Amino acid sequence: MTAPEPSPASTARDVGVVIVAGGSGSRVGGAELKQFRWVAGKPMLLHSVQAFMARPDVALVVVVLPRAYAADPPPWLFQCDVDRLLVTEGGGERMESVANGLGDLPTTVNVVLVHDAARPLVDDATIERVVAAARAGTAAIAALPVVDTLKEVDASGRIVRTVDRTGLWRAQTPQGFPRDVIIQAHVAARRDGATATDDAALCERLGLPVAVVRGSERALKVTEEADFARAELLARLVEE
Repeated sequence: MTAPEPSPASTARDVGVVIVAGGSGSRVGGAELKQFRWVAGKPMLLHSVQAFMARPDVALVVVVLPRAYAADPPPWLFQCDVDRLLVTEGGGERMESVANGLGDLPTTVNVVLVHDAARPLVDDATIERVVAAARAGTAAIAALPVVDTLKEVDASGRIVRTVDRTGLWRAQTPQGFPRDVIIQAHVAARRDGATATDDAALCERLGLPVAVVRGSERALKVTEEADFARAELLARLVEE
C-alpha cells in the first residue's frame, strides 16, 4: 500500500514526536551512549530533535532516555526549544519505551511520529510524506525498496535459496500514525503480551492498514562503529 503525495505542511501544532533513545548501543561499544556521540558536527540525538522541532506543526518532542540519563539529561539537549521538549524514562524493551513516550503527549496531538535516534540524518521531505499520510488517516512508514539480491543462509553459512525481493521494502523511521491508531495498537499488544521490533508491526497484527512512503538513503541507521563514518560522509555529500 502506498500513501498519497503530501500536501503543504499544516501550521496547526497537532503533531507529537516520540524519539526512542533508550538503548545502550552495545553493538558500538564504549562507555558513552551511542545516541550521545557526535556525528556530522553535533551529538547524534540532537540531529533528530532539531529536525522535528524545525517543523511548525510539531507540538512536542518527547525524548525517551535510559533511566540514569532521563533524570539528568545532557545539557546540549536544551539547545532546543525547551517549551516543546520533554524527556522521559525508557523501559526495558523498545515497545515499553515508546508507550512511555506516548503517555506524555498532550491531548491536542492528533498525529504521532515515532523515530529512532539512531537515524540522525532524516530529512524533512521524508518526515512530511509520513505526516501527510498519517494526517489523512493512515498509518505510514518511511521505507526504501530492496534492490539487492537476497539470500537465505543456514547456520553453517551456506546459501539455502534466493529470496524473491519483489514487494520487499526496508523499513525506516519516522513511522507516523493517527493518535487513536497507535494507542489502540499498543493497548492491544500489552493485553495480548505481543512484542514487535517496530510500531508498524503492532498495527499489522491487528489488520490495520499501514502505508509505505518513500524514505531516504540519508536515514542511515547507525548501528555499528563503521556507520559513524558513513553518516559523516552522507552529511558532507548533502552539504556539497
